[in-house]
Amino acid sequence: MKFSEQWLRELVNPAIGTQELVDQVTMAGLEVDEVDAVAGDFSGVIVGEIVKAEPHPNADKLQVCTVSNGSEEIQVVCGAPNARAGLKTAFATVGAELPTPDGKPFKIKKAKLRQVESFGMLCAAAELSISDDADGIMELAADAPVGACLREYMGLNDVIIDVDLTPNRGDCLSLRGLAREVGVLNKAPVSFVDIKATAPAIDDTFPIALEAPENCPRYVGRVIRNINPAATTPLWMVEKLRRSGVRSIDPVVDVTNYVLLELGQPMHAFDLDKLSGKVVARMAQQDEPLTLLDGQQITLNADTLVIADDNGPVAMAGIMGGESTSCTAETNNIFLESAFFTQLAIAGRARSYGLHTDSSHRFERGVDWQLQANAIDRATELLLDIVGGDAGPVTEVASEAHLPVPAQVRLRHAKVNSMLAFEMAADEIVEILTRLGLTVEADGDAQWAVSVPSYRFDISIEADLIEELARVYGYNNLPVRVPNASLPFKADCEAQVSVDRIRRNMIGRGYQEAITYSFIEAGLAKKFDDKYEAIALANPISAEMAVMRTTLWPGLVKAALYNQNRQQNRIRLFETGQRFLPQTEQTESDQIKQQNVIAGLITGRRAPEGWSADNAEVDFYDIKADLESLLALGSAADQYRFVAGEHVALHPGQTAQIERNGEAVGFIGALHPSLSKDLGINGNLFMFEIDLDSLRDGHLARFNELSKFPESRRDIALVMDESVSFDSVREVVAAQGGEHLKEVTLFDVYRGQGIESGKKSLALGLTWQHPSRTLNDEEINSIIDASLSALAENLSATQR
Repeated sequence: MKFSEQWLRELVNPAIGTQELVDQVTMAGLEVDEVDAVAGDFSGVIVGEIVKAEPHPNADKLQVCTVSNGSEEIQVVCGAPNARAGLKTAFATVGAELPTPDGKPFKIKKAKLRQVESFGMLCAAAELSISDDADGIMELAADAPVGACLREYMGLNDVIIDVDLTPNRGDCLSLRGLAREVGVLNKAPVSFVDIKATAPAIDDTFPIALEAPENCPRYVGRVIRNINPAATTPLWMVEKLRRSGVRSIDPVVDVTNYVLLELGQPMHAFDLDKLSGKVVARMAQQDEPLTLLDGQQITLNADTLVIADDNGPVAMAGIMGGESTSCTAETNNIFLESAFFTQLAIAGRARSYGLHTDSSHRFERGVDWQLQANAIDRATELLLDIVGGDAGPVTEVASEAHLPVPAQVRLRHAKVNSMLAFEMAADEIVEILTRLGLTVEADGDAQWAVSVPSYRFDISIEADLIEELARVYGYNNLPVRVPNASLPFKADCEAQVSVDRIRRNMIGRGYQEAITYSFIEAGLAKKFDDKYEAIALANPISAEMAVMRTTLWPGLVKAALYNQNRQQNRIRLFETGQRFLPQTEQTESDQIKQQNVIAGLITGRRAPEGWSADNAEVDFYDIKADLESLLALGSAADQYRFVAGEHVALHPGQTAQIERNGEAVGFIGALHPSLSKDLGINGNLFMFEIDLDSLRDGHLARFNELSKFPESRRDIALVMDESVSFDSVREVVAAQGGEHLKEVTLFDVYRGQGIESGKKSLALGLTWQHPSRTLNDEEINSIIDASLSALAENLSATQR
């Protein structure tokens, strides 16, 4: 927001300079973006009056003017089209210095223009760097004192301060709010404008109705008849508007803009004769048309609040008026609007139509909901002074049930001291809050009940009050305290395998890490997991991202397909992430189980293409070996087993459930052929998924002294049913092998001649080693005999 320092000092005038004022409001949270001079650096320019203007004898576009400086008449040649007798304007006398873009002053000298002497220069506003208006010379008020210094007469020893307010400080989007803030910071008195209610001269009113009270809970209106459309806006108001970045248009519009800047209440004036029936604050009908003041034709949405009469919308509430009821040079009767629109009713609406106005800027940030009647009285007072007319009574329609409720906040002294890190005196707390316009009442020991005024809609909790105390006390005055905290080292569990180590292991085995979306298509989720029903999103981005994944496989398989479609013939991907499982017994605090897992897949060639590599494709045992390398990281590989299992996304004959100590922790297998066909996967694809927390949970390896004695090995061949797994055989042998059994190795599997159909032969190598002596044959043979007996009894296995 831009404002004039002189205008501010009319309301509050602390004994500080411009720079100190700028620094002060910046430190108080009202950041100043820019400070500009109101006019250029010029001298020798006075108020002159054109006594006579005659055509130049040698130039069609020039005039020879006789200009009075208050004591004598001077001849000046001027080319401005608006130069005329009786006009008071800016007159640069001989010797005056005018500003230039390069900073070097331009000195006015006696000159001869087309053989006619000129003793000075009549100036346009642009030539004095007052504004960009270069269409003609300045036109001053008829009562401007001739001969007076222009800089002093117009108050040009002033600066324009541009404040960048945060969205919560809508109360400072007015001179009244800024003056209140500066007065608080300097403990200076503030001379607010004394607004007096204007007694009605006529009884005319215009009906008002609220059909959307939740969005417009208060609407104030007033009829003013018989205004003078030929009246002009006084120079003092034009200058205050200009220095606030607002262009003067006509007296009625200028007054509403002036009240907006002075009090912070947006207003609008309708041509009363163009209104029909009654004024209604309602929601727009979908695709209802409206032509705005700037001529733009828009189609309204149903979520837009409008002001309408019996013929349809006449304004976008809180944003911009309509062209059909706008005030023009022929307007004699007006209807003033001063309404309170809620923040949510206006927020985002202007931007949705590509608009941004001073009015919408304020309503989006909040307007004092008790200001409307005062604003309409202030506007009435100014209008009657400038354009005259007869004012009717003020009409106010309000929905008390929808108006905001004054906030009351509890403030504790201990909390203030805790958050500000020093002891602030209770008297100082009360004094600062009182200066801010808050009502403070003691509420028990060392605490207060604080009533918040209607213009401070940003204060609602205790922390807001403490922030105000800090601002006014001065952030730079707060003591600097070094934090003192205990920072003990976090215990590092060495048995826990880090995720980084798991990632490095996978990368070392030729995998690339992928990161896929947590949201997937509902149909794809069912194809990969029929055990859990995927949780649907309330507002999905698209149909392809409608549910939360219950497995990482869909994303990885789609990534593999993407790579296959780009001529990649060897793909190895893995991902660590979460899957989201619905809980059967849902509670409000834990309706979704978020499980960390790691998944991987391989497809294509076993080895990278090269002259020494064959073209063999990967198989189940390739990915199993990669997974086993992960299981070994925690030194707990012996706790895992691969058990034949079933999974909807995996090949029925190439699926294994991964178990740890009898508990299922994952799956491994080949992608189901029908699913592979549906997705368009080329070749065989193998994948695994395992609980990451289980994988990370290892145990520390312990040192055992190496035995100095030789190993003892025995090889045996066993015949058993095809259904018997090597794991089952190993468990039986390990149970009988004793504490010195070091290793059980499967080195051959045979089916064929000499072996019955439905049977197979497994060749095992059993290795023993004692730490303190050499085992003898009798000991080994007894163990072998016991093992064969147990195998025959438990697995019906016979020695071959």
